Amino acid sequence: MSLIGRPEEPRAEPAPRRPNWGVMALVGLTGFGMLRSGLADEADGPPQPGGGATTLTPAAGHPAGPPPLARSAVSRVTIPSLKVSAPVVPLGLDKDGWIASPPARNPHLAGWYANAPAPGERGTAVIVGHVDTYTGPAVFYRLGSLKKGQTIRVTRKDGRTVLFEVYGIQVFTKKRFPSHRVYGSTGRPELRLLTCGGGYSASGGYAGNVVVFARMTGTGTAGGGE
Repeated sequence: MSLIGRPEEPRAEPAPRRPNWGVMALVGLTGFGMLRSGLADEADGPPQPGGGATTLTPAAGHPAGPPPLARSAVSRVTIPSLKVSAPVVPLGLDKDGWIASPPARNPHLAGWYANAPAPGERGTAVIVGHVDTYTGPAVFYRLGSLKKGQTIRVTRKDGRTVLFEVYGIQVFTKKRFPSHRVYGSTGRPELRLLTCGGGYSASGGYAGNVVVFARMTGTGTAGGGE
């Protein structure tokens, strides 16, 4: 089962068929009812954003960030506060024109949608990951516990590490997913991390998606200073 649907509107440059952000649904690969089967020690499920963790208008009261970078593929996403350091694989489209998902056999992989901007490029980059699998918590299990001001680092294959600051985190239901708000360009390099979230039922799976909003604040070199 794919993670992301088909697109509402194309990018400026030519590209293959796009995902429809309006029907975005990060769900398990092998069926709703089989998720969380390995979570005996996590009975309450993954943490969810608190009521105060609402998104901010990206441009409001915030200075223009560093200049955008040229495009480069992605190799790793690191979230120090969550102790996450995950390899990132590029995601394309499956045979039905939907965005493919990170392989379920490795729950510690994240995926970058390679038809969208790269992290550090002008526009909104998207990295997705599973919240859980058959075996238990996956790479983005604790994504909902992120706080404003915390840092995300994305290592690119050109040797640059792009630093992002979280400015908002929310849960959106699948039926009311605000595609333009989540994926629309703010005119600067931004990042969205996504995973499943909201309530869970064995028959319907997760009710929504946890979305992290972050803006680029700087760059460093992979393995070096920032």
